[in-house]
Amino acid sequence: MTAFAPGVLPSEWAPQAAVLLTWPHAYSDWADTLHTTETEFVGFAAAIAQREPLIVACHDEDHRRHVADRLARTDAPPARLTLAIAPSNDVWVRDHGPLTVLRGRQRVALDFGFNGWGGKYRAELDDAVTRTLANQDALGDIAIESVPWVLEGGNLEVDGEGTLLATRPCLMSETRNDPAAAQALLAALPTLLGVQRLLWVDRGDVLGDDTDGHIDTLARFCDAHTLAYTCADPADREQHTALDGLEEQLKALRQADGRPYQLVPLPVPAPLHDDDGRRLPANYANFLIINGAVLVPTYDDPHDALALDRLAGCFAGRTVVPVPARAIVGQNGSLHCASMQIPAAP
Repeated sequence: MTAFAPGVLPSEWAPQAAVLLTWPHAYSDWADTLHTTETEFVGFAAAIAQREPLIVACHDEDHRRHVADRLARTDAPPARLTLAIAPSNDVWVRDHGPLTVLRGRQRVALDFGFNGWGGKYRAELDDAVTRTLANQDALGDIAIESVPWVLEGGNLEVDGEGTLLATRPCLMSETRNDPAAAQALLAALPTLLGVQRLLWVDRGDVLGDDTDGHIDTLARFCDAHTLAYTCADPADREQHTALDGLEEQLKALRQADGRPYQLVPLPVPAPLHDDDGRRLPANYANFLIINGAVLVPTYDDPHDALALDRLAGCFAGRTVVPVPARAIVGQNGSLHCASMQIPAAP
């Protein structure tokens, strides 16, 4: 087995050096809704760049010029923008981007494999994005290290104090790693990510999700003691039934000292459907924590205000910023799925 040096994956609320986005383009599933989706991406990008550096993976040189022109019309400070060329299949950089760990004073980007959520979609370009960015020095002085397993950042929640929260159906999926490889990955996680406890979630599903249940649609650490989670109103029978058992499982989880977690329920928006009538996985748990703020997806829904209010109570000292994501969720993800934070150097 490959030997890895020990590292620590910082919590999302730890100081960040930048956020990475992979920008939507016409050579992907976004072609039919690109204008509307890109308008939301511009707002999302500007909200990030107002507070910290932003790295954008563009599909080619023409695409980079186009993205630069769109961002030039916002109040995003140009000095905080890095636009690099890294061809992609899709935008979900939470899963195809780097997991940056700290090893002493060094930052190392772990480049796990990505196979389109178990072979559901083409992903050969996405799988190369991290290396492509590194070869252009777009990630700065961060070292790159390949890891021989498939792992997606959307299924990892860490509290910065040694606890990892993940969903079993995704992490142990045989379409990602065969059983022996999955066990090897589990054995390596304490060294790779600096975690001592793995808390499993294996109940609950956000309808329309195609990742086999990423944790970032279900339950999120707001701090080491607080979990915000997706909780459907019983009147939404379809989603309420799909989430059956999640709340009780979260109530049974314990912190390292034996105390239960403080649980904060987040509502579910009214059902959104694509043109084929398929329900979309709209949820509020897919927020992104950045320096000084929490960017929360909104869907032009009456539940938006309640979700924003509840998350504001979880993040004292950070501004809770609503970011429209109704078009983004049309391809089955939201803000957290479409972004990856790069931690600051120690």
